[in-house]
Amino acid sequence: MLVDSLLHLVRASVAAVTLCWLAGCGTIQSIQLPDENAYAPAENAVWAAVGEVRAHDWGVVLNVGDEALEWRLRLIDSATKSIDLQTFLWYDDQVGLLLLRHLMDAADRGVRVRLLLDDTYTATHAEAIWDIDHHPNVEYRVYNPYRRRIHSMVLRQLMNLGDFGRLDHRMHNKIIIADNRASILGGRNLADEYFGWHDTANFRDLELLTVGPRVQKLSDLFDEYWNNDWSFPEAMVNHPPKGLRTPEEFARWLRVAAPRHLDESVSQQVAEWRDLAAEGLQFPYRVIADTPAPTRPELADELPNQLAQELVVAFDGAKEDMLIVTAYLIPTLELEAALERATARGVRVTILTNSIRSNNHLSAHSAYRKHIHRLLEMGVELYEVRTWAEDRDRYMQEPVDTKHLGLHAKFALIDDRISFVGSANLDPRSLRLNTEMSLLVDSPELNAELRDLLGVDFLLRNAWHLQLQPNGSVHWFGDDGIELKHQPADSNLQRLEDWFFSVLPEGQL
Repeated sequence: MLVDSLLHLVRASVAAVTLCWLAGCGTIQSIQLPDENAYAPAENAVWAAVGEVRAHDWGVVLNVGDEALEWRLRLIDSATKSIDLQTFLWYDDQVGLLLLRHLMDAADRGVRVRLLLDDTYTATHAEAIWDIDHHPNVEYRVYNPYRRRIHSMVLRQLMNLGDFGRLDHRMHNKIIIADNRASILGGRNLADEYFGWHDTANFRDLELLTVGPRVQKLSDLFDEYWNNDWSFPEAMVNHPPKGLRTPEEFARWLRVAAPRHLDESVSQQVAEWRDLAAEGLQFPYRVIADTPAPTRPELADELPNQLAQELVVAFDGAKEDMLIVTAYLIPTLELEAALERATARGVRVTILTNSIRSNNHLSAHSAYRKHIHRLLEMGVELYEVRTWAEDRDRYMQEPVDTKHLGLHAKFALIDDRISFVGSANLDPRSLRLNTEMSLLVDSPELNAELRDLLGVDFLLRNAWHLQLQPNGSVHWFGDDGIELKHQPADSNLQRLEDWFFSVLPEGQL
């Protein structure tokens, strides 16, 4: 661990220089730090037991929140050497603190923990972030930091408007890797609503847990972001908070705030992992990801659009059927052209996205609404999630009577073999502005399992089916003969807001 200690000293030595940069010009400046790379795959009882069941790459679908949280915690608890976590959003709510508790316990065991977060939602967590980074086995970096470090989210955006071109580029990747042996990646951010724990609103989301030699490719990708000029150590972008807690005080606070949710012996962990390996599917996959822009992501020749290009190629290869799930549907010109080419050659294209009431970003829905007619005209079958879906209890904890549902999953199924699962929505932000990551899996078995899991989401008691009428209008059809001639909005005020947002440029949504 000597190298890790030296790197902490390096970061501290340049912190003052960096803070001077933060108070100056808005253009991000490159800071040279020694590269850090993933450790070699760890050897322990868990991974040895898994290898006895399956020696090659395999995985399972994490379809609902409870299992996704349980396996995240077990992944963390099973690590003996390293944990790498990359995410867009991490709240200090029940789930967020619970994950933090298990991660800090891992650090206490001597596990190296590297945390890489996009800077968008870190504004209100500066004190906790500093506490986390203070642990000798934890390194915390933020991607594309805001220059003016205001704790209010709104004020932070306003005070940094002069640097909009740079700050509009965000890191939307979501992955956790344990011991360079196993990973979880997909659509879930780290907050209650992505795991079914929120009191009022929860998301239908989805991820893949993968184990095997190809996890090294995911570790290599993490290293690419970790060592990139866009990623800055926490100590370089934030002043120490007043009244900084000691590590002991922080540990005591965290034990009270987040009692452990899972506490298994090594033998119990081995048994759980062996059972999972036995039921998992063996499949090959390719890692598809964007490359962070070298300097200015707003420039056409630096767009982080590698994943978007791969997606178009995959769509162009479809022969019979494409089933697409996306939280936000605002097709770029390239994507819309690919969908039109698919329907023109007889491919059935079915898309599930959010309705006006289930969408957590009304502005994104307003932009999507302008594409509905065109998509229906070209033959796309459109479905929208009903916020009061009858089967929403699958994705949230009881009681569900007052809780509504939204869609946050992002994946595409092409014919009966290809599955594209990751963090990218089908909108300009994901396809042109942000960095994203995905797995392209060639497996009839995984494809079939995902189609089976999706079946309930397309039932008319859970989704609206949009149909174009002879007079050119769009109607929304539900179960029991329900037919709506207007969007299923919450109120006339929501319709008015929808109209207002529709005048905004799509490229920023």
